[in-house]
Amino acid sequence: MTTGRRVPDDSGRDIVPTTPTAVPVTVAHGDGIGPEIMRATLDILAGAGAQLDIEEVQIGEAVYRRGHTSGIDPQAWESLRRTKVFLKAPITTPQGSGFKSLNVTVRKTLGLYANVRPCVAYAPFVPTRHPGMDVVIVRENEEDLYAGIEHRQTDEVTQCLKLISRPGCERICRYAFEYARRHGRSKVTCLTKDNIMKMTDGLFHQVFDEVAADYPEIASEHWIVDIGAAKLTDTPENFDVLVVPNVYGDILSDVAAQIAGSVGMAGSANIGDNVAMFEAIHGSAPRRAGQDVANPSGLLLGAVMMLVHIGQGHVAARVHNAWLVALEAGAATYDIIAPGRTPLGTRDFAKAVIAHLGHRPRRLAAVDYPVLPRQQIAAPRPVTRAKKTLDGVDVFLDAPQTRPDNLAAALHCSAAGGWLQLQMITNRGVKVWPAGFPETFCTDHWRARFQAPCPGTAAPSHILQLLHRLYRDGFDVIKTEGLYRFDGQPAYSLGQGQ
Repeated sequence: MTTGRRVPDDSGRDIVPTTPTAVPVTVAHGDGIGPEIMRATLDILAGAGAQLDIEEVQIGEAVYRRGHTSGIDPQAWESLRRTKVFLKAPITTPQGSGFKSLNVTVRKTLGLYANVRPCVAYAPFVPTRHPGMDVVIVRENEEDLYAGIEHRQTDEVTQCLKLISRPGCERICRYAFEYARRHGRSKVTCLTKDNIMKMTDGLFHQVFDEVAADYPEIASEHWIVDIGAAKLTDTPENFDVLVVPNVYGDILSDVAAQIAGSVGMAGSANIGDNVAMFEAIHGSAPRRAGQDVANPSGLLLGAVMMLVHIGQGHVAARVHNAWLVALEAGAATYDIIAPGRTPLGTRDFAKAVIAHLGHRPRRLAAVDYPVLPRQQIAAPRPVTRAKKTLDGVDVFLDAPQTRPDNLAAALHCSAAGGWLQLQMITNRGVKVWPAGFPETFCTDHWRARFQAPCPGTAAPSHILQLLHRLYRDGFDVIKTEGLYRFDGQPAYSLGQGQ
């Protein structure tokens, strides 16, 4: 998959090669503004000569209402697995619990691990404070907090698990460097919060450094995500390709698209080993539905990425260049219109792009999409199995209306005579016993750490014995986590304050 590197050109018109066979593509018109921007996009693709065998499916709000909690039914899954290409308009997820994110479901079910989001400024035709901005955000798409594993554990506390895997980190980091290599990009920047999340984000950073060593011709750097985000919004021209874990990538790509000109102009590709999905990065905007005002550019540029992916790069260039010429000619929807000018509606904006098919821009840099083989990412390196030993267990408790010292005394009594002994109590990650501060605010959610006298000498049977005593004494145990060592190194965090 490629988004093409823009190169100057003022040659006037282009030549459109023919494509002999239509490529099967699954299309969903979505909810809110989705049907309007999809109709505009398909009209432009048809005018440009795209060879598509379209299979339409229904997804989103109507499917949720029929009882499919993920917003997609078996017939749509069959189409996706058959065509392996999905052009998707935004959808609306109904309010309330019990409904899953369709985007997350499709990405994870079909293994779409790489989310590619180019964020480009089109000054002076689209207002922006950053006229030189040309940043591609490569977002990990399957892990992190988007694993969607959440629990309410007490009256006062819920949790969301952040899952980061070494293979997941390696695949996305390698994809980012391969993308940079194929598209003539000079630098890849990694953003994490590994000064706080030392094990999860720390793993992402560590694997990024390992992968970077395989690409010595490409500069690499790492920033803590908060200062990195600040620099992205202030001086985006200092960045080229960003590779980020899932949540940061979702947030920062919207920010980057907006400061480039408008979130309505950003397309997105979701790439897996076998299937790919293309979309706009924005939502369904139900407030704008049916008003013929929505900007179709994000979905259109997603469709351009799709055309390149399926081997119709000549059509992709024809569409993209016509869109650029339309911008040069003053075509703009409400979200990108310059002050004092009249915006076009969705349909008229599409007509403006169609009217310029076959032309290339003269002030903006024209786009060419060379024929490239499909990007292939090497399988993650096999992980060497470490020697795994057990130090003890963290036991999470629902214990309302108690104080750390009182809880510690009761836990000591329950554990008396056992191999695992109480070492620490935390509340929301802050150590409150021993030597806690009375100023620390506590909820009803506690973590009690029990450890063996010597590292690596605990066994699962010791944990079962401890849990039996805790249940016998009336403790409400809501969760446990083993305290493991891998090759002798502790593989668990300490509590803040230790």
